[in-house]
Amino acid sequence: MATSTTSSTSTDSSGSTLWLRSQSTQMRVLDLICVVLAVGGAHVLRFGAEDASIAETEVSYATVSVLLVITWLGVLEFSGTKDMKVLGTGTEEYKRVAASSLWLFGALAVVSYVFQLQTARGYVSVALPLGILLLLASRWLQRQVLHRGRRDGLYLHRVLLIGAAHSVDHLWKRLNQHIVSGYKPVAAFLTDSGTVDQALPVLGTNPSVDDVLDAIGQRKADTVAISSGADPTFLRHLGWALSARDVGMIMAPALTDVSGPRIHIQPVAGLPLVHVTTPKLEGMQAIAKRAFDVVASTALLAVLCVPMAVVALLIKLDSRGPVFFLQTRIGKAGEAFHMYKFRSMRTDAEVQLEALKQLSQGNEVLFKLKNDPRVTRVGRWIRRYSVDELPQLINVLKGDMSLVGPRPPLPREVAVYEQHEHRRLMVKPGITGLWQVSGRSDLSWEESIRLDLYYVENWSPAQDLIILFRTLRAVLARDGAY
Repeated sequence: MATSTTSSTSTDSSGSTLWLRSQSTQMRVLDLICVVLAVGGAHVLRFGAEDASIAETEVSYATVSVLLVITWLGVLEFSGTKDMKVLGTGTEEYKRVAASSLWLFGALAVVSYVFQLQTARGYVSVALPLGILLLLASRWLQRQVLHRGRRDGLYLHRVLLIGAAHSVDHLWKRLNQHIVSGYKPVAAFLTDSGTVDQALPVLGTNPSVDDVLDAIGQRKADTVAISSGADPTFLRHLGWALSARDVGMIMAPALTDVSGPRIHIQPVAGLPLVHVTTPKLEGMQAIAKRAFDVVASTALLAVLCVPMAVVALLIKLDSRGPVFFLQTRIGKAGEAFHMYKFRSMRTDAEVQLEALKQLSQGNEVLFKLKNDPRVTRVGRWIRRYSVDELPQLINVLKGDMSLVGPRPPLPREVAVYEQHEHRRLMVKPGITGLWQVSGRSDLSWEESIRLDLYYVENWSPAQDLIILFRTLRAVLARDGAY
């Protein structure tokens, strides 16, 4: 994706800016409702209808609640939670909402300690988590409305692309694939004699500043995105001209599948150098990931043991054969292991595979068939809701797999890997991952590999939690499950 290295603003013609301006009041009202519900709910749960006061003071909790609501809203307003650059995509908006709330209550704790105020713990312990939960839910719902509008062609920045043909073509395709990010390419200028997708209008090669400004007016563009191949002097003069017209300028370096936390910009000798940090795959973060896997898998197995026993009984009654299906998969560092699944097919499924391969509806490597005749009656149901994958929690507990990670590949898949594709074996495979929440069986082989490599290159605890949340939604929606 493109990485903005300058502050991007837009003209009044920008759909995204119009959306922000029209919704800013609504966002503030929703924030107010969330904060009032959290603080008011904490007050009622802790004190009921009483007009309690802080111990050894005459300050009532009703006054504290009003001040807390006002301060909380002020912190949200001035900590950038409504910044145009973080709305609509990525996790930064959510991080700012959570961080600003935590800092506020941290400051409240410090003030209480310094002035020896005996603030009721039950009051704070309800207001903080409830407030963060409501605020995040509100922002998520507003984002869904924005994404729906962008898919319908609304609230979009109209972008003029400039750069070498291969870079422009790549940028054009990626922005179109992720239209919910809010950028719609409308035309391009090339800096070489290459070619791009015919659907993207090319206005010329090696443009002057005046050519770009004329194109902005003709195409009603409000943002210019520049990839590789542009002359530095041209960029400087173009930046001045765009600033005068209040048109956004985005620099898109030739970096792909690198997430925000790995990118740091450092001005050196007048140059904005983009530093890309090495992904951390070992050390304390790996220990924390393993600890989370052990605790979570143990808890889930304890909760799901009875439902899993019922599923096992249904499988046994439905068809002959074992309850579990053991399959060899390749794990971290290329080590083979037996992956557990509830059996969803007849026992002669592998024998019939060769005869069915020509009917495959999967991608170039993986065999998938929506109406697979080998699937049993119970198997069709447990596949639809991914129940067949629950025994993989045992693999997680054993250390063969993780809750979140790349898809566990078959030995025959690894045998045809290209050199760069072996990087997906640097971490443990997961029960779920980006492939699970992005289409599963509907993905091409190339896209599946790209998502797995993205996960390996950009792993973080926060990303794992987001994937787990998205997995629940994908399973309920049965996206790509067959």
